[in-house]
Amino acid sequence: MHIALILASGIAWTIVYIEAIRIGFRERTYAMPAVALGLNFAWEWTYAVHNLAFDPSVQGGINLVWGIADAVIVYTFFRYGRAEFPSFVTPRMFAGLSVLLFGMSFAVQWLFLAKFGAEDGAGYSAFLQNLLMSGLFIAMFVARRGLRGQSVTIAVAKWLGTLAPTILFGALEDDGGFLLGLGIMCSVLDLVYVGLCVQAKRNGGVGDVPEPLAVTNRADSASMEA
Repeated sequence: MHIALILASGIAWTIVYIEAIRIGFRERTYAMPAVALGLNFAWEWTYAVHNLAFDPSVQGGINLVWGIADAVIVYTFFRYGRAEFPSFVTPRMFAGLSVLLFGMSFAVQWLFLAKFGAEDGAGYSAFLQNLLMSGLFIAMFVARRGLRGQSVTIAVAKWLGTLAPTILFGALEDDGGFLLGLGIMCSVLDLVYVGLCVQAKRNGGVGDVPEPLAVTNRADSASMEA
């Protein structure tokens, strides 16, 4: 069960990254919120290197695959991301802020590693940033007013990718309820995001819900005024 859940999470998140890469190049944007991307990229490379150097494991290999895939998403961010920001953010400002973001993301991971050790540090930081990521994906959907740079596949795979370790580390392994509580909150937000993406896909990729009744009401009002 332990290995099966780790592999399930690995496969689901790999699907997220592959789909994010595909959509990023197709739509000339980045398909993961910037802060989430920075934290993810830093987490994967921090623990891939640590695990492979000091504690070789299946998870270490998965982290390496994720880190390589995430590097391509980072490339799409630097290549296309400037267009997503207001015009006052100059290319030089965008580059400087991006370097600061990724640098601080690595600093956060190393602080968790130093404070809690590899096992607890990886778990605590992963669940906390996944909760942040779940909220940021909803915010990105709202900011982009629909599915641009996103997909139902990413939404569902992201939910399943976090659900598997929630079951493993939060439910099957007793941690006092901390990781389980974070995992449940992740699932709530992930399912909200899935619902938004499904609804937008039915609307042709747009987040706004059509309002046919409003048109009818305006027509009725015009008739009454006539």
